[in-house]
Parts: sequence; C-alpha cells; structure tokens
Amino acid sequence: MKIGWIGVGRMGAPMVARLLKAGYPVSIWNRTRAKAETPELAGATVVDSRDELADCDILFTMLSTGKDVADVCFGPDGMFRDGVKIMPKTLIDCSTIGMDESAEIRARLDRLGVGFLAAPVSGNPKCVRAGKFCCVVSGPKDAYEAAKPLLLAIAPRGASYAGEGELARMCKIAVNLMLYVVNQNLAEVTLLANKAGVPRHAFLEFLNGSVIGSTFTKYKAPALVNLDFATTFPPTGVRKDMDLGLALARQLEVPMPVTAAAREMVQAHIGVNRLKPDGDAQVGRDFSAVFETMAQLAGVTLESENVALSDSLEPEGSKAAATA
Repeated sequence: MKIGWIGVGRMGAPMVARLLKAGYPVSIWNRTRAKAETPELAGATVVDSRDELADCDILFTMLSTGKDVADVCFGPDGMFRDGVKIMPKTLIDCSTIGMDESAEIRARLDRLGVGFLAAPVSGNPKCVRAGKFCCVVSGPKDAYEAAKPLLLAIAPRGASYAGEGELARMCKIAVNLMLYVVNQNLAEVTLLANKAGVPRHAFLEFLNGSVIGSTFTKYKAPALVNLDFATTFPPTGVRKDMDLGLALARQLEVPMPVTAAAREMVQAHIGVNRLKPDGDAQVGRDFSAVFETMAQLAGVTLESENVALSDSLEPEGSKAAATA
C-alpha cells in the first residue's frame, strides 16, 4: 500500500510520525518543505511536487481550511484536476472543514471514481504524541475498512465509523461544542472554589481524580493553576466552531441553551481582550484564557500558583507516561 500525505503542520506532523512508528512507509508533500524534514518525520520520503503522490493508494490531507483542501484536490496543480491521468484511489481528509465544503469535494471525487473519507480528529499535538487520540470517519464503508488499520495507527483511542456522507463532520462539530462548554464550566467551578479560599491545584487534583475528571480537564489543569495560556486553539476559532454548531442546531430545531451561553462568554472574552494595547496577542492565546475574563467579572486577582502539575499527555514510552 502506497501512502501519501499532504500537510505536516502542528497536527499533521505527529500524525505522520505515528504511521512511521507503526512501520508504514509514507511519502510527504508540504508547502514549506522544511516542515517535512524534521527529526520527528525521519524515515518519511519527502517529495518535490504533489504529482509524485499521484500513484498513492491512499492520500491523507491535514490542512487548515476547506478552501485549502479544495485547492489541493482541484486547483491548478491539484491531485484531481482536469486532465490528470493518474490519481490516488482514496482521499482521507482529517481537516476540520464545513459539511457543505466536504459534500462538494465528495461530489466531485465521486464523479472521478475516487473514494473519499471524512476523518476529522479530536485532540491536539500532545494528544497525538501521547497516543490519547481518536477520529471519526464517514464515507464509503469499503474504503473505511481498507483504511482502518492506518487510522488506528494514528488514532489508537478509536476510529469510529459514523456512516455515509458528511456525518463525521457533524460528529466533530458536536464534540467541539461540548469541549467548549466543559471549558467554560471548568473555569467557573475552579474560580468558585478559588474565591472561597481553595488553592486551584488542590481543587483540580480532586476534580481530576473524581468521576468527572477527563483527558481534557487534566490537560487544561496546569494552565488554570499556573496561568500559562500557550495556544493550542485560539478563542476566535472557538467562536467560529460554536457559530457553525449553533447554526446547525437552528436548522435542525435543536435547543442548545447551555452552548449558546458559553458562546457569549467566548465573545465577551474576545471583546475585552481586543481593547488591550496588545489585543491581537491577547486574543491569540489559548481559549482556556477565558478563565482570566471570568476572574475579572468575579473580582478575583489571579496569580500563578507555581505548582508542577502533569497534564497527563506525556509521549508514549516516556518515563512520566510509564509511571502515570
């Protein structure tokens, strides 16, 4: 099986690395070649042009937007552009794109006889490297069965089959909405306990050891304790996802009052930080920084507790992971 991959940014690189670690040969094309020549991707074949991936059995894409995916497929140098004689048999797109965009790409690939799997993923690069990563897949069942070993090598927590068409995109949107609601509630309850006098690290250690603790609450805990909001995903991206999900909810007549309230808190956080002298930098921080805006509203002055706290996302095989 010949495997090609386009897009080795923050998410794509560790995903390819998992395929390589599992023993699969992978050929890579990336717009910035240097990103494909890192130590993490040692063993991959880096090609000079996308056309060198034309004879792949399976081509993966992990790109920023639906427009990027469409351009890679059908643009002037696209893998499936008009007149191309040789093209990959199956395309697996792991990007987070809209359902309409995905459906349009699928319709064009169907006419070419190319199998198309939507396989959006849930997690961040640390989740990928730690093996705490999953994906959801929709499209032709036979293409899914053929690709399943590859998908599980990338996402050992599961590669769930949702059905035909764009149902995987819907799953990703729904999971993201829950993620953002949990983030908001995590900020609220942590702030409540902290204002009452409980050290944040003590409260979060208790929460994460309880039945309500999760991979997400564990890896966000150090940020809330030590106020390190290095970006994993910016609040503007959260707002975009929530608007998309709420629009779908209106179309399907599904009430989502809790999600709507969480969305407005994200908007308040963006608005407040836009007014600061370094507004762009402030808004560009991780979406968990909504905790700071909540603290302002509660009249709480936050300070880092400077407590070492594991995010439970140590890479597989590390000493920390083995003892966790």
